[in-house]
Amino acid sequence: MTEMKSRAGEGLSPSQNAAQTPAAEAKAAMAGFLKEFSNFQDDVKSTLKHQEERLTMLNAKTMSYGRPALSARAETEAPHQKAFNAYLRSGDDDGLRGLTLEGKAMSTAVAADGGYLIDPQTADRIRSMLFATSSLRSVANVVQVEATSFDVLVDRSEVGSGWATEAAATTETATPIIERISIKLHELAAMPKASQRLLDDSAFDVEGWLAEKIATRFIRAEAAAFINGDGVDKPRGILLPNKVANASWSWGNIGYIATGAAADFAALNPADCIINLVYALGADYRANATFVMNSKTTGAVRKMKDADGRFLWSDGLAAGEPARLMGYPVLICEDMPDIEADAFAIAFGDFRSAYTVAERPDLRILRDPFSAKPNVLFYANKRVGGDITDFAAIKLLRIAVS
Repeated sequence: MTEMKSRAGEGLSPSQNAAQTPAAEAKAAMAGFLKEFSNFQDDVKSTLKHQEERLTMLNAKTMSYGRPALSARAETEAPHQKAFNAYLRSGDDDGLRGLTLEGKAMSTAVAADGGYLIDPQTADRIRSMLFATSSLRSVANVVQVEATSFDVLVDRSEVGSGWATEAAATTETATPIIERISIKLHELAAMPKASQRLLDDSAFDVEGWLAEKIATRFIRAEAAAFINGDGVDKPRGILLPNKVANASWSWGNIGYIATGAAADFAALNPADCIINLVYALGADYRANATFVMNSKTTGAVRKMKDADGRFLWSDGLAAGEPARLMGYPVLICEDMPDIEADAFAIAFGDFRSAYTVAERPDLRILRDPFSAKPNVLFYANKRVGGDITDFAAIKLLRIAVS
């Protein structure tokens, strides 16, 4: 046996004999594993470095365009803004043809349809300015329609009711009275102008300038019509219907309270007529009521005190909060009459119920570079109407003895 082992080891070096031991085999296997793991780490580092280089390249490419990546909505709106801006500056309307603004195909017949639809961003800016101003629109009921008129159904009476017993026959109750009020939409237009040289200046914000000019003219025209409009090619104002003493009020008329003096507030207890005006309005309307008057009337009213010497007027406690008269908000509308004989200087009511403004959502713009050279005219128009829809929801203060 010893001789056989001796012969088996013949011809092998000492290191070769040692390599055959279990410890040497484990050591060789571990070395191979560490080598493979090191190669794996190198591959991971190489992959991460490659990804980082790609991200850096993409960021550099994005920055070279001068803006961050846009959302899907912004990418959709960008062509409209670009095309509309080109039309305003140079009259190039090729980019507008076939586009869709606010869900509508844009007109290609400028002369027939009155121009192109204003882009959504400019239109929204105009609308926000209209609502933010001191106009009856800010407290009225505003609806958007697609037709040429808007019909309002008003229930002038309560549904009949009565007490019933188990045995007795039920009597017939009264039926409600339904009133239909049709609000016709009229065309409201504005025509701001700018020089072509100004439009050629790339730093000039033509869209912002246009939105401000259009909104300013729309605000003035609307504010006047909602108060004094006669219904001829314009809305019907709150002062248009026949006015009667509140004790004789009936549907279709506006009830009023007198100040007690011929051309001013009464010399003795001038605030009494304000209190009478508030309580002439029904309790169901007073909760959401607002005073409407101009600045001159405001100057006189805010000096009034009650019997205990306390001012009826209180300024808003926070920014943007309206001043209050007897706890009710005050809207300053300069188109309301001044304090003079027989003038209806103050209106008090729930105008959300009393007055409805109906308008089409689209605004159109037509560029005219010929009529006022070297200036360019921008003819903007929209459709809007307004009328009283609840005659019981408004009361007026008349500067008169009775």
